[in-house]
Amino acid sequence: MTVRVLVADDQELIRTGLTMILDAQPGIEVVGQAVDGLEAVTLARRLRPDVCLFDIRMPGLDGIEATRLLAGPDVDDPIAIVVITTVDLDEYVHGALKAGARGFLLKDAGPELLVQAIHAAANGDALIAPNITARLLAAFSDSRFGRSAAQPIEPLTSREEEVLITVARGRTNSEIADELHISLSTVKTHLASVMAKLGARNRVEIVMWAYETGRVRR
Repeated sequence: MTVRVLVADDQELIRTGLTMILDAQPGIEVVGQAVDGLEAVTLARRLRPDVCLFDIRMPGLDGIEATRLLAGPDVDDPIAIVVITTVDLDEYVHGALKAGARGFLLKDAGPELLVQAIHAAANGDALIAPNITARLLAAFSDSRFGRSAAQPIEPLTSREEEVLITVARGRTNSEIADELHISLSTVKTHLASVMAKLGARNRVEIVMWAYETGRVRR
């Protein structure tokens, strides 16, 4: 199945370059380009791409606000968003994830990681640049040190705990299935249950909870 992507960046050279990289990949098709956040939201609502790739710094409406309008907690039918930027600031990372983004990359991440992030978002997963992930989780766990972790609505089963740990260690669904010797559909079922019990919107929030509760340590 082809992943349909919308690219939004106010710099034509970067927008064109990202489009060329993605169009050159098998199974990915760029179906639209936007020069700012307002156009990105309009096109996304009309084209309904599988994934949107948004720059953060755009005139009129920035990438974080555009993400919130398309994938925020109040959106009934959210679109998968990957945010990409040249600026490595924690406030941007937190803002993007809080707004509902399923990925956060720097523009120097390289084509391979970019393509991985697009496919991960299309599959309902989340991918953040590894160097950002380590710092983000470190900051998160430090900020929550000594606080009581939020408890799940229902206790996790032993199998759900296993899935939780593998997710926190960065495994993909396929890798989890291989590691735990269960089917891919079973992994997805357990993952959905974990997210429901934790009130998590994506894998990143699952990982944060795992760190917060001491189930994994950096």
